[in-house]
Amino acid sequence: MAEAHLGLLVSIKRLLSTLVSVASTRLQLLANELEEERLHWERMLLYFLLTLFCLGMAVMLLTVFVVALFWDTHRLAVLGGAGGLFLVAGMLLAYALLRIKQRKSTLFSESLAELAKDSAQLDGSDATR
Repeated sequence: MAEAHLGLLVSIKRLLSTLVSVASTRLQLLANELEEERLHWERMLLYFLLTLFCLGMAVMLLTVFVVALFWDTHRLAVLGGAGGLFLVAGMLLAYALLRIKQRKSTLFSESLAELAKDSAQLDGSDATR
C-alpha cells in the first residue's frame, strides 16, 4: 500500500512539473509576442516622426524658395532641389508608414495556437500533430 502511495506522489510531482514547464513555455512565448508588438509600435513612431520632420522641412524650404524667387539666379536651384528632396522623402516615409499600419497585428496568435494544441492533446485527440 505504501508503494502505491509513493507511486501516486511521484506521478503527481511529474504532472505538476510538466504543467509548470508548459506554463513557463507559454509565458515565454507571450513575452516574445509582446516584445514584437512593442518594436512594431516603436518603428511606426519613428517613421511618423521622420515623416513630420521631412514634410516640415519641405514646407520651410519651399517657403524660402518662394521668397528667394526674386533674388539672383543660382540660389533657386539649390533651394528648390532641397525642398523637392525633403518633399519626396516625406512622401516616401508617409507611404512606408501606411504600409506598416495596414499590416495585420499577430499579437498572441502563436500563443493561442499553442494553447489550442495543448487543449487538443489534453482532450485526447492527437489530430494536431
